[in-house]
Amino acid sequence: MSQLQKRILIGVVWLVPIVCVIWWASKQEAPRLPSDAGGIAALVGSLGLYAVATLMRAERWERILRRAGVRAKRADVYALTPIGYMGNNVLPARGGELLRTFLLGSRTEGSTKRTILGTILAERVLDAVALGIILVVLATGLLSELPAPSTTVMLIGAAVLVLLLIVAAVALLKYRERLLFVLEALKPMAQPTKQLLSSHGIALLVVSLAVWCVEASVYIAVGHAVGIELGLQDGLAVVAFTNAASLIPAAPGYIGTYDAAVIFAVNAVTNASRSAVLSYLILLRFVLFVPITVVGFVLLVVRYGGLSRVRAARQAARDEERTEHEAAAAARAETHVDTAASTA
Repeated sequence: MSQLQKRILIGVVWLVPIVCVIWWASKQEAPRLPSDAGGIAALVGSLGLYAVATLMRAERWERILRRAGVRAKRADVYALTPIGYMGNNVLPARGGELLRTFLLGSRTEGSTKRTILGTILAERVLDAVALGIILVVLATGLLSELPAPSTTVMLIGAAVLVLLLIVAAVALLKYRERLLFVLEALKPMAQPTKQLLSSHGIALLVVSLAVWCVEASVYIAVGHAVGIELGLQDGLAVVAFTNAASLIPAAPGYIGTYDAAVIFAVNAVTNASRSAVLSYLILLRFVLFVPITVVGFVLLVVRYGGLSRVRAARQAARDEERTEHEAAAAARAETHVDTAASTA
């Protein structure tokens, strides 16, 4: 597949859900934003709750970094958390995670960028496990709204799975040495996640569940602002389902997929009107994406020198990776020479 074909495919993946959501919104009544004191207070409260959830995530990342031996300043950890969200909102492929990695790596001595990226991977693992627990325990009714797959779809899925296993087995046998080298290079990334298999990891999982409860409170408060009453169970179900849907490849800011998931989830747990659901989606978008993007951009410029500093950090990372590859290649060549000499 050529580069042009890949870009066209990515564009289709991004555009289809966006077009579907725009088409749905165009068929609804005009949204009604809160104008009374109670609605405005609920909206302000949702912003405060989301700030608390963000601070909790920053503290959790700081604990993971410390456990992994990364000597990062707490001020950097707290500043880079909204910068990461800003990057995820405006860059494709969760580019905010790389922003955090490059910027923290440039300000931290004695730690590789792979280790820092591994701590972010550990965060994602904690979030995935916490969301999985919430989905299994609280959102069973929501998942039951999904259409059951047909026998044909299940057979096709099983066939694809078997094919992937065969391809993986062939690749493992054919490229065993290269795969071992890649796994060895990725070992620093896996170490922070491996450290979660402890009492420390259980404590962080409890913190992660608490973070998602606070974020569910954000969804509940926004619902109250537009007249949609969500209980804690409903809020947890909606937040778990919508964030699970954000794993689907989408445009920056999860445009399209996230919106469709919010519409589906709210309709599944409430009898709200379409106009109210559209209002809820617009306000939720504002609360979750606009302020943290603005704050992250301001911090990026004021504290880290803007995008020029990011480019310099990326170039330094490439140079470091190139040096590591050259050293590894030289070591492998030396090993082969020694083996050939001993055989002779």
